[in-house]
Amino acid sequence: MQGGDARMFDAEHLDCEFDLPRPVEEMSIPDLYVGLEIDLLAPGDGIVTDRHHASADRYEADDPQNQIAGQISPFTLSGWLRHGCERVLHVAGETACHPGEANGDYMLTDVYERDLKSGYHEKGSCVDGEDDPGCVIHDLFGGFGDRAGRVIRRPIKFSPIRRQVDVTRGEAEAHYREMNTQVRSRNPEDEGQPLRQATRSVVGNLEGTWRLTLRELKPEYVGLLVEAVDYLNAHSDDYDLQLGGARNFGAGIVDAKVVNPLYSEAELRRVYNRAQDATSAMATKDDVWREQCREEFVRALQSRLAGADGLEAPVDAGGDAA
Repeated sequence: MQGGDARMFDAEHLDCEFDLPRPVEEMSIPDLYVGLEIDLLAPGDGIVTDRHHASADRYEADDPQNQIAGQISPFTLSGWLRHGCERVLHVAGETACHPGEANGDYMLTDVYERDLKSGYHEKGSCVDGEDDPGCVIHDLFGGFGDRAGRVIRRPIKFSPIRRQVDVTRGEAEAHYREMNTQVRSRNPEDEGQPLRQATRSVVGNLEGTWRLTLRELKPEYVGLLVEAVDYLNAHSDDYDLQLGGARNFGAGIVDAKVVNPLYSEAELRRVYNRAQDATSAMATKDDVWREQCREEFVRALQSRLAGADGLEAPVDAGGDAA
């Protein structure tokens, strides 16, 4: 998060006290950074590159055309994050707002009904009146009406050149490649001749940040996002929680964590500077975040979920709370 202090959080709508320790007044708002480490990513929505690709017979390693940078679509990233948020609600015994309209043209006739039976409620059915934000998923991610979601999911800009990566803007170091796969004939008389060629755009060895911007400062938003990222990290090997496509080929297994929101921009850069270690001030902020601040955000989320049905709603993502 960038700019502001903890007193800017609107906790009056919750039936709970939200009192963070004094050091949190340095908390940066409203940007939240998710640190990502991904060995191989094949986004289903593709990759936008900013350079033409040199042909194979003219490849030179130091040619700028082969140092391809670009952007990773936020659509795949958003679906992955939302899935984690939904799972946090399921763990708490709540249903999550379905991402699709009930009258949508789905490829499977009963898919919507099966989703409703497995932990979802119909999209928008949680909204009661014009001013009702609905459940926390509907509130945070929004619908297709005139009320935008409370979190802006930005694309990740990537570059293979480390000095051109600014993690404070939600950028990452990564290497773009086009993978070509030959689908070959299995008939002995064809002698393994290719039938067709499949091409896929991928990025490898991605390390950096994904920048999330909150339109509105409510503590339960932060609580849900940190719990969701912890859940996704703890279940990164689960097929349905991997990011992007090509999951059967080891792509989309993500090591993720919310970077300590107490860090300054200089400290955020230091996290990804291989030549520098963490400072003692950063270690102190880690203790404050882990032992005091994070718990308050999660408690705000619990209070909102409990207020939805009058029941106690424990939240335990099963991940690392650090």
